Amino acid sequence: MAKQTYNNKELRLHNKSDKPDNIVKKENDIYMACEAIQENLPSFLRSYFTFLKGNVLPTTRLAYLQDVRFFFTYLINETDLTRAKIPKQITSDEINAIIAQDINLFIDYCRKYMVYDDDTVTVYENSNRSLARKKSSISVLFKQLYRDGLIEKNITDGFDPIKVSKPGEREVKALQDDEVMVMLDAVTNGTNLTSHERAYWKKTKLRDKAILVIFVTYGLRLSELQQLNVSSFNFSRGEFKIFRKRGKESIMPLNKSVSLVIDDYLKNERKNVIIDNNAHEDALFLSLQGKRITERAIRDLVKKYTSIALNTMRKSGYSPHKLRATAATSLIGRGNSIYDVQALLDHEQVTTTQLYAKHKMNVKRDLVNDMEWEIERTDDK
Repeated sequence: MAKQTYNNKELRLHNKSDKPDNIVKKENDIYMACEAIQENLPSFLRSYFTFLKGNVLPTTRLAYLQDVRFFFTYLINETDLTRAKIPKQITSDEINAIIAQDINLFIDYCRKYMVYDDDTVTVYENSNRSLARKKSSISVLFKQLYRDGLIEKNITDGFDPIKVSKPGEREVKALQDDEVMVMLDAVTNGTNLTSHERAYWKKTKLRDKAILVIFVTYGLRLSELQQLNVSSFNFSRGEFKIFRKRGKESIMPLNKSVSLVIDDYLKNERKNVIIDNNAHEDALFLSLQGKRITERAIRDLVKKYTSIALNTMRKSGYSPHKLRATAATSLIGRGNSIYDVQALLDHEQVTTTQLYAKHKMNVKRDLVNDMEWEIERTDDK
């Protein structure tokens, strides 16, 4: 039994599954966040809540509920479509009176809006992908309400389309192999770090190197890496266990490089960290405060070291997801089967993996290097 706190109250998790406590806790945190949002939304949405719980991933369920809450708040603050003061007071009759044009205006509002807080004004701007997700959230809501007979028309057909670039239209961003080596050299030797960064590097370089090597070897998702435990690793069998986004266990083989950096970190750095409490005792990657490293901290260190590899500003460094792309493109570039890479990265559809197959390392550079018109012209003289 593991004990945590939630909203200043003791929360007990009776974990009788094969999953480690930290995985169960994270899943429960998402569940509790969903329940908290639902409590503040109208009761006539119960069937919508049930649909989400049974048909989408927990993280998607949370995102949809956040979108619906935002939509209801928008109705209160930005329109005269409801008399409610809080989302929970909105009635089914008021929702029934909404037309497709109202939804289109909401989506347009979401493109860029401002939030006023005390002396600050925050401007939020959403990409087409974010807008498409919001439209999907609202579409599912209205379709479900129509099926339940709570609204007279299914107005979703009248929603304006949002043009989202096809995957093939986007440039795949990933480090090239030589840039990976520059990144690993930076974390190994502290090259190109500021004096302030070097002070922290001396304390966390083995941890940070292990994180980067795992990312570019396996293409793990950020949450999968952040939730790794010491007990996840079985060095005698040469493997470690991760939990995918659908709660599925996956056994990953260890290669020599990963075994080396993990062993180095465990023996020479992690053992010197004073662990904050029992909840973090099994966490593989620890902060200097002795707690499981946060996803934000991992993002920051990845941005820092990839910016060195790219020879750019820190804020222009890559995200962990682009190291996932780095692993994919590098594996495919080495001639590995696209289906094997799909299995390693846990892509639901092989079409996702094919995006990386289209991204050939140095193809554009090699092509233009063969077209050195001016160099060839001067060489002929």
